[in-house]
Amino acid sequence: MTSKTEALKTSLSPVRAGFLASLKPSTCIIHQIRNSMKYVPHKEKKKVMVDLKKVYQALTIEEAELAFEEFKEIWGKKHPLIIRSWENNWVELTAYFNYPQEIRKMIYTTNIIEGYHRQLRKVTKTKTAYPNDDALTKIIYLATMDLSRKWTQPVRSWRNCISQFGIYLKDLRTSWLCSLSLSL
Repeated sequence: MTSKTEALKTSLSPVRAGFLASLKPSTCIIHQIRNSMKYVPHKEKKKVMVDLKKVYQALTIEEAELAFEEFKEIWGKKHPLIIRSWENNWVELTAYFNYPQEIRKMIYTTNIIEGYHRQLRKVTKTKTAYPNDDALTKIIYLATMDLSRKWTQPVRSWRNCISQFGIYLKDLRTSWLCSLSLSL
């Protein structure tokens, strides 16, 4: 599974350490694009985005690499900061290519995760100290259960996603995945 580096920058360090150890890091494409576009004059933004889309919307890592080479040829001299930023983060930015198309859009951006963590911060900020790790875990669990009632937006092609998760997340119990597919 993929972790987002924007995520869990709160008092959840003990929980985070155990959970994130099993995940492959990735960087949010949307944040990378926003950071890249900061350096582009308004009149060039559309042209730069057209070429940049070819990179992050490629179907394979090979196509993305070719598109990035083309992007560098076109924009490298004019916008070296963009090129350097993408090169420095390339491994993390292309981590989602390890997964099939069905689940890429779910891990493409951190917006959903950021919203979830914002809600967790609200809950955990009200108390500055916890007697033990279990107390914090229980609060996070209860907050998650409460938040999950509000998650009504269906995921596009969810049944296909579930089967792909079953392949890529072999460590998780199959019954848990089945219950997810039935509940959504």
